[in-house]
Amino acid sequence: MPVVALTQGMGSLAQDVAEQLAKDLGLAALQHEIAARVADRMHVPKSLINRLRAGKAGALERWRADTESIAVYTAEQVLDAAAKGNVVLRGWGATQLLRPVPHVPCIRIMRPLEQRVQWLMTELDTDDRSMAEAEIKRSDEANASRMHEQFGVNWGDPVLFDLVINMDRITVDSAVQQIKALLARPEFAQTEASRALLAGLALSARVRAALRGDERTHEIIIGIDSAGSVVKLTGIVVNDAEKALVEQVCAAVPGVAAVDNQLNVMKTPKMFTSSKQT
Repeated sequence: MPVVALTQGMGSLAQDVAEQLAKDLGLAALQHEIAARVADRMHVPKSLINRLRAGKAGALERWRADTESIAVYTAEQVLDAAAKGNVVLRGWGATQLLRPVPHVPCIRIMRPLEQRVQWLMTELDTDDRSMAEAEIKRSDEANASRMHEQFGVNWGDPVLFDLVINMDRITVDSAVQQIKALLARPEFAQTEASRALLAGLALSARVRAALRGDERTHEIIIGIDSAGSVVKLTGIVVNDAEKALVEQVCAAVPGVAAVDNQLNVMKTPKMFTSSKQT
């Protein structure tokens, strides 16, 4: 059940690599579908999610945007798809979300700026090079900003990836062959432990999304750790009622068999809001 995580960069040919890899190995290739699913969860247009991620949203849209919910629901979708297996995930922070899982190779597909500019000019059937270059740089800046905000990393840092492929002088087929060779290496063999780790991450993401989606617990931020079907909750809540409510919402999530509620209750809750970092 192979799972591959790729970066998404405009004109990098990552889409071509993902599609050929998926075809060769009989995998699903998810990218655009995630936007629709996140939009459905948030009850907003898919176009808004795409504009926010691409850096094209207006000032008012950015100000109103619930970026925390986007991050929570994105993680839910990416980790759920990965846990099911047989998938190539492109963009959406997949390389960072899946980095802890030993059997998932996290790969950056890159290409020199000039080639990317020429690619976009061809796609748009234009000779306006300055416009094409500005569009690609804007896209890169949006990706870098989002990765730093969500994960605290430098998007271009090569140590974040198991493999960096520069498409400057190699073909899409060559890139695909490199990834297939990596998947065949023993370092990326799936084990019972690695599958359990991924399943735990996916379950934790579903629980966090459930808390975010319930208006009663929307602003509660706690630690969530899953092992098997048991979910452990840590952090701080305002009172016993909030502690019980969080456990109730978590227990109702499909796949949760038991909740280990280790939440602490503040002795002086009037000093705190229900939105707390752990």
